[in-house]
Amino acid sequence: MQLAKRSGSQILRTFLPFQTVDLKGKIYRVSEWSGPSAIQIDTDLVRRHLLREISPWSVGGSDSGFAAGLHRGEPLEVVELDDQRGVTVERYPEVWLCQKCKRIGKSVDRPCKCGQRNNWGQLHFVGVHECGAIIEPYIKRCPVHDDVKVMIPKSAKAADITFLCPVCSMQMMKGLGFKPCGCGKGNFRWNVHKARMVYTPRGMVLINPPRPEHREGLKLAGGARKALVWVVDGLTVPRPADVVSPPTLDELIEQLMRTGLPREIAEVAAKSAADQGGLAKAGDHPIDGLSGERREEAEREAVDIAMALAESRTQTTALRSASPGDALDVRYRDRYPAALDRAGIDGLDLVDRFPVLNAMYGYTRGEDDPSKCRLVPFRRKKGGYRLYGNLAETEAFLVRLDPVRVAAWLIGRGHRLPGWSPKDGAVAARVAILQEVRVPSKRDDPSVESVGTDLLKLVHTYAHRFIRQAAVFSGIERDALSEYLVPGHLGFFVYAAARGDFVLGGMQAVFESNLDELLDAFVDAEHRCPLDPGCARGSGGCSACVHLGEPSCRFFNRFLDRKVLFGAGGYLRAPVRA
Repeated sequence: MQLAKRSGSQILRTFLPFQTVDLKGKIYRVSEWSGPSAIQIDTDLVRRHLLREISPWSVGGSDSGFAAGLHRGEPLEVVELDDQRGVTVERYPEVWLCQKCKRIGKSVDRPCKCGQRNNWGQLHFVGVHECGAIIEPYIKRCPVHDDVKVMIPKSAKAADITFLCPVCSMQMMKGLGFKPCGCGKGNFRWNVHKARMVYTPRGMVLINPPRPEHREGLKLAGGARKALVWVVDGLTVPRPADVVSPPTLDELIEQLMRTGLPREIAEVAAKSAADQGGLAKAGDHPIDGLSGERREEAEREAVDIAMALAESRTQTTALRSASPGDALDVRYRDRYPAALDRAGIDGLDLVDRFPVLNAMYGYTRGEDDPSKCRLVPFRRKKGGYRLYGNLAETEAFLVRLDPVRVAAWLIGRGHRLPGWSPKDGAVAARVAILQEVRVPSKRDDPSVESVGTDLLKLVHTYAHRFIRQAAVFSGIERDALSEYLVPGHLGFFVYAAARGDFVLGGMQAVFESNLDELLDAFVDAEHRCPLDPGCARGSGGCSACVHLGEPSCRFFNRFLDRKVLFGAGGYLRAPVRA
């Protein structure tokens, strides 16, 4: 029996396994997605992203063995909803409440003692523990009359609920009692079943190319190193494969093996090429000077960018008017470059097939702090792990900030970029920033001063203000636009999510018609907050000025500060190059 209909995006966050939901005035618990379809994914890519996402729990040993299982290579799948079969639910909690007299019944199949039939609701409280356990309340009944009713005050606190015998008025319980969890680490806590602490879904967003040949093509072209060279050089050619750069010894061996050659023969051929000087040597490119940890993170973000642009990419420099010399042609030739430069942007590309995967990998109960709760991953019945996701191809902008301007801004804030000066140019600036910056995670403390904190605040605040302006000019609801940050490479994607009042073609229309007006508004529009001076004295970012709705912002609206853009010495206060 079908109870209700919901959109796929709503189901992805509010109808996950073991989550309680309201349907037609009744409370249910999700049992499973019925017959979901598997999404084709790059398993290694998803594993790497998962390990990084769950690290706050795995570091403290509270990930339920998730990280260890991923390292062991346990099966991993991502599934999407079957719209025809939907989601299977069950009534929960099974604590029946007469909606007329407020008696607690023993069975939904029996009439209430007040005479009402088929008028059973449910007591909407459940008990949860940080280990992930959930229980129904146990309500004491009058030992003489075998009856009890609930007196619910205006307060939503479980401790304020009173249970009385409706016959003799004897008080049976005050609150829902104290019940120890079976894990031995404290008592259950009672709350309304829809409270965030009862069930908090945990998910991630990653770029997932729909066709595996894109990733295979990147590997054949030189892999992560070639992608990093391509990005650091400024994306001046269409694809990493177009970068004129010889492979390293290991890359050539990998390429030869992919053509079918045995490793032994591939190694001999690659060594011969190296002896003849045909391979890249250490130091051939500035990226070769990056340390191991910085190099790995830089390559990961570069691969993300390469995969995002694999299907489509249009640069502003490629825009042409059908009638050379007309107003549109002048706009592309003169006004677009001036607006980009004024906004401190090195490049802005349109991606009309941006492949984004939104996947939920588990849930927590209790506190939001990973040190105080346990992550419960979703599991497959046959072993391994299951992620519930949605894969979409949508419109997006890739915005990349000017590396020389960013480097100068960082130095102006008192940070050091050893070995770099403005005369060294853009490539050297990108490499210097990659080497010195450790970008904080979304759970790190924004008040800790570092070059990474400042860079993340710059890119993140820029992205939020850009989204607010882009929503106005594109006619797309603000909450239908989301961010995907690549801060190490001084950039971010803004993409249209498959929810809300998404207008297909809205971003393309702005890109081709009035991008300069959007950027001028970005720079010139009101940058003060209606809640100033309080907002400015606090974090410098709030719901009235730069915050976005969840889940548009993957950083919980943290690492935001308008001062990095418009304050004294702000990025947009810096002089524009001649």
